[in-house]
Amino acid sequence: MRDSPNFVRALDYVALSDGKIIGVVVFMKSFIAADNGCKYEVLCMGPIAVVPEYQRKGIGGMLITHTRKIATELGYRAILLCGDPEYYSKMGFVAAELFGIRTSENNYAAALQVCPLYPDALTGITGKYYEDGIYNIDPVASETFDRLFPKKERIADTPSQRRFQEVVAMQKPANPRLEK
Repeated sequence: MRDSPNFVRALDYVALSDGKIIGVVVFMKSFIAADNGCKYEVLCMGPIAVVPEYQRKGIGGMLITHTRKIATELGYRAILLCGDPEYYSKMGFVAAELFGIRTSENNYAAALQVCPLYPDALTGITGKYYEDGIYNIDPVASETFDRLFPKKERIADTPSQRRFQEVVAMQKPANPRLEK
């Protein structure tokens, strides 16, 4: 990600505890291809991660709050992400659907969340949201990379995995009359 021309170095932060990295947040430039034919640059937040034993202590929230302030100072319009609306709504994000912003596949997705960075930042901007291509993970390359590390047991059907599946399923076509 850090080699991508869309990587935003000024928003690359880690959280430390006793010199150990316990959290990270990364941002990429992305855009909304608006229905009016214009293209609007926005930010994509992610990944954001906190080491499990440090979760539920406000570290992720601190990373989001800190980088949101800097993104605003840098003049960005909005931050978008795909994540659990139950969590991100507590961080100032709302459903992108409220602004008429859809996935690149032209769906409204509960996971697609947006945080405008100033008043009226998204007024009149409806359209499809496109993340940087870096997020399109090649499964074969991922499996090859994983083999570089000691083998671990794959865990399945955890509460967070079930919640992920629930949120992914919360999609609907933007214009159901056009769907067959």
